[in-house]
Amino acid sequence: MTTTSMNKVLDKQTKIFLSVLASIAVLVIASNLLISPDSAFHIPTYTVTLLGKYLCYALLAVAIDLIWGYMGILSLGHGAFFALGGYAMGMYLMRQIGDRGVYGDPLLPDFMVFLNWSELPWFWQGFDMFWFAAVMVVLVPGVLAYVFGWLTFRSRVTGVYLSIITQALTYALMLAFYRNEMGFGGNNGLTDFKELLGFDLQANSTRIGLFAASAIALGLGYIACRFIVASKLGRVAMAVRDAESRTRFIGYKVENVKLWVFTFSAALAGIAGALYVPQVGIINPNEFSPLNSIEMVVWVALGGRATLYGAVVGAIIVNYAKTYFTGALPEVWLFALGGLFIVTTIFLPKGVVGLLKKKEAKS
Repeated sequence: MTTTSMNKVLDKQTKIFLSVLASIAVLVIASNLLISPDSAFHIPTYTVTLLGKYLCYALLAVAIDLIWGYMGILSLGHGAFFALGGYAMGMYLMRQIGDRGVYGDPLLPDFMVFLNWSELPWFWQGFDMFWFAAVMVVLVPGVLAYVFGWLTFRSRVTGVYLSIITQALTYALMLAFYRNEMGFGGNNGLTDFKELLGFDLQANSTRIGLFAASAIALGLGYIACRFIVASKLGRVAMAVRDAESRTRFIGYKVENVKLWVFTFSAALAGIAGALYVPQVGIINPNEFSPLNSIEMVVWVALGGRATLYGAVVGAIIVNYAKTYFTGALPEVWLFALGGLFIVTTIFLPKGVVGLLKKKEAKS
């Protein structure tokens, strides 16, 4: 990477974002480890885990903003790539349980013993090794996105039709993963995880480590997306977003641009899912729900499209509100989410970040 390219990637906004992210991560970890639990400034471990989950959602939002904000592709199925990455990590975590499961089988997960499976399915082979699971976290969502994108972009499916197809994809996967014979735990999914890389998942140090890993992944994911946006590929992507026919007319392979950006975004979503699972302790077919994918789009819309950091802001705001309302007023949450989307669409077309920029310009 040249000095000019590096300057474009590490612009003022990116440096501010990375500085804020690093400062918050250090502050949270220090407050948990160094401040007495009796102090009002102490951050308990369950809060650290909750914040780690928010960071995973933020990374997912950045992936969606890359294709929606800069590519113009409104994906209503990114929850599928997030869930597939989560299942890949979940399979590794299940293999680590060994004979500590309820049925004590050293090879088969408990749900397979319960369903009278006699041997481990071929697609579970290799998941006892972390490096293999890590590859699958990226490869499975990436390959699915590549195949799906190759078929749809080559057929020049665009706009609302593409959005509907992406939603159909995640719905089909949800129905498939609900079936016990698929070998992924059916409607109960994968849970009861014990350890990750030999570390107890319930230990305070492991929770802190997962939070730190989520913060690092968000920072690296953000830089990678900024690199794409600042590159020639990013400029062509924005040209496709604004005038696809003209971009194709001057000689660019529009389908290839869409395909590679979409595939990278899916892989990034898979990484977010892999970090999410050990922190929440479960992965089940509900993660494929089309409603989840729609909610993810709301995060980006609220924060501000085509900014990347706006997607992070939106993801954290919405999920914090969800945490609060599902506890205090659970029957109101879905109405609040719908109202939030309507208000954002009508009054904040450029999101919270756009509103702040407008105020700065006036001042």
